[in-house]
Amino acid sequence: MPENLDLSIVIPVYNEADNLEHLYQRLSKLAELQSLKSEFIFVDDGSSDSSFKTIERLAAIDPRVKGLSFSRNFGHMFALTAGLDASRGRAVITLDADLQHPPEVIPVLLQKWKHGAEIVNTLRIDSAGTAFFKRVTAGTFYRLMQRIARINLPQNAADFRLLDRKVVETLKTVRERGRFLRGLISWVGYKQEFVEYKAEKRLAGQTKYSLGKMIAFALDGITSFSAVPLRFATYLGLLTALISFLYMIYALYQHFFTSHTLEGWTSVMVTVLFIGGIQLIFLGVIGEYLSRVYEETKQRPLYIISRKVGL
Repeated sequence: MPENLDLSIVIPVYNEADNLEHLYQRLSKLAELQSLKSEFIFVDDGSSDSSFKTIERLAAIDPRVKGLSFSRNFGHMFALTAGLDASRGRAVITLDADLQHPPEVIPVLLQKWKHGAEIVNTLRIDSAGTAFFKRVTAGTFYRLMQRIARINLPQNAADFRLLDRKVVETLKTVRERGRFLRGLISWVGYKQEFVEYKAEKRLAGQTKYSLGKMIAFALDGITSFSAVPLRFATYLGLLTALISFLYMIYALYQHFFTSHTLEGWTSVMVTVLFIGGIQLIFLGVIGEYLSRVYEETKQRPLYIISRKVGL
């Protein structure tokens, strides 16, 4: 580590050119008020706008600004990982570039850290303007994770947090590709505390998390930290087999001991289609886990950096 830095701030960037200047000004003012030796690491996740040009311009006027640019879009979790890998500060803070993570909360995170916390997580307080669909789906996901995963993942946890250097070094040894960073940070342990914040409105641009990306994010979280879906397939299979066996006994009883014989092509087809549907669903569940094993065995790099500035 060529220089002793107090603080590294890691910012993943994807088509955020209109926000970067404003974010830099707020971070710069904050670091100066706190009298901290700081670095601001912007990780461009394959943006198609002028995001990296803006980062290069900021780096030319302020040596605290560092930049990495991916060869393509690898994803938010990998951008965070690259920033953590490049960071040098005794404390590392991660936050998004859209200014919904208010930099003014950083002094509170630092205060918790100075009092012994090794991880300071933030919990988002949803505003009245938060979409109903987003609130419901996010709440359902976190409740599900609390029930089936072996980690403590509070509701509304955000990727806005402070990590002590020892935590960062631990995370750098975890190179799995199905990266659910919120879960990994809970999994590593250490002394954790929480700070609530109210999300600000996005300054410019649109959210980068589409419905498809949110579903992929949820699948990564569930399959990374729980085998319950696989066990559920086993339990449902046993239950279906038991019901089928009992129905067979009932049908044989009706045939041999009563004058009534069970008939009904429709009921047979419904039963066959129902069982076939369940089988296909759980073949898909098994496929999700197998695809993750397949990705891990290839041992490809988590990300590819095409350009750097200040590093």
